[in-house]
Amino acid sequence: MSPETVPNAERRIKSGAGWRIGWDPQGEPYQGLVGGEDWAIELTEGEFNDFCRLLAQLATTMTQMASELMDSERITCEAESDILWMEVEGYPHAYLLHVILSTGRRCEFSWPASAVPGLVEAARVLKIF
Repeated sequence: MSPETVPNAERRIKSGAGWRIGWDPQGEPYQGLVGGEDWAIELTEGEFNDFCRLLAQLATTMTQMASELMDSERITCEAESDILWMEVEGYPHAYLLHVILSTGRRCEFSWPASAVPGLVEAARVLKIF
């Protein structure tokens, strides 16, 4: 049986405590999915790609800032594209993530600091074969 005839052969969903992320290349018009404990939103390929790219950038920035800050010092960092705006806020080792989707459906969503590490790691590897 070829991959084209196997339903959802490439659909991938990962989840953990307080987060979900998924990719379905066959989905129309929404290929991506992000969610929290009791909510989820589907994203277009462009929205999902920007989400993953900006999340990785912010996670890297927070890791790099760890050596620049005192243990009790909090930080806020933002990143944006034409499609969405993201903010992380907290300590380099524990920060919340807030997102505003600025196209189409326009919505806001966020994850608590306890959910972000798993979400960051899953976003890094979800579309790798």
